[in-house]
Amino acid sequence: MKRTFLKTLLAGIAATGLVGVASLAQAQDKGPIAISMPTKSSARWIADGNNMVKYFKEKGYKTDLQYADDDIPNQLAQIENMVTKGSKVLVIAAIDGTTLSDVLQKAADKGVKVIAYDRLIKGSKNVDYYATFDNFQVGVLQAQSIEKSLKLKEGKGPFNIELFGGSPDDNNAFFFYNGAMSVLDPYIKSGKLVVRSKQMGMDKVGTLRWDGAVAQARMDNLLSAFYGKERVDAVLSPYDGLSIGILSSLKGVGYGSASQPMPVVTGQDAEVPSIKSMIRKEQTSTIFKDTRELAKVTVAMVEAMASGKTPEVNDTKTYNNGVKVVPSYLLKPVSVDLSNWKQVLIDSGYYTEAQIK
Repeated sequence: MKRTFLKTLLAGIAATGLVGVASLAQAQDKGPIAISMPTKSSARWIADGNNMVKYFKEKGYKTDLQYADDDIPNQLAQIENMVTKGSKVLVIAAIDGTTLSDVLQKAADKGVKVIAYDRLIKGSKNVDYYATFDNFQVGVLQAQSIEKSLKLKEGKGPFNIELFGGSPDDNNAFFFYNGAMSVLDPYIKSGKLVVRSKQMGMDKVGTLRWDGAVAQARMDNLLSAFYGKERVDAVLSPYDGLSIGILSSLKGVGYGSASQPMPVVTGQDAEVPSIKSMIRKEQTSTIFKDTRELAKVTVAMVEAMASGKTPEVNDTKTYNNGVKVVPSYLLKPVSVDLSNWKQVLIDSGYYTEAQIK
């Protein structure tokens, strides 16, 4: 009996050891996942990176997270280094979605999978999946905030409006602008909204690198050239960082006082300075895109590919990158204003009340 027990015990130890080795090998297979983010100048990209690292770690993956400081050659060098170091999957939020074809070909030659994260990568066949939000709907929600605030549906007007677009090298910027114009254009054509500068179209209203200082300078010019005695009633801004610059320009010429209320100003990403601005009744609204959910979708895509399954997508028609239609998963954006910011941002645990004070 003692011999039998000893054999059983030794067999158990050996089996446990083998399981341990197998688990270790499996853990080693799980990564590294390379994550290339564009910049730390926007709080949302920091949140994106942190959330992905958190959720990948929970699934047993190692990660290599790098930020490129909005420098295209820097991002290219970082991605090339990630491929050289043996990353099996690249998750990329591109600075310029048109510059990655060569480095992605090198990745594909080594069997590396690529997920475009929130910004579509253009001109490459080597983009496997795209995880993002419904970017056209983002623009629709921004424009609906203007429509609601000015009571355009009720026939109010005419009102003066100026339009701002995002960075022309970011494919999303065109979706935001086109979504907004799907709502605003009928009012412009009917004369209920008047673009006094006549500056329309992404070629005229785009803001390179989403730079708030550039937006502020352009708003300064618009106000001095077209609004001497006229009032600007609304500004379409596609991103909070631009909104803050635009608001600074408006405050500089007296907007925000009792006699000269702020125009309707939109935004996107629900960044803390813009939430505080909304509470001060300066910025009107922003669009919340829950980066926690986007990170989870991305991790699920990687998990599916790792197990030989096809990742879940819900759009196979919209996002043509010039070479192929990239299978995509689109999350729903949420419009946030004074009526719901606590419910959406605080109650969901995205922010604490202390962060907003």
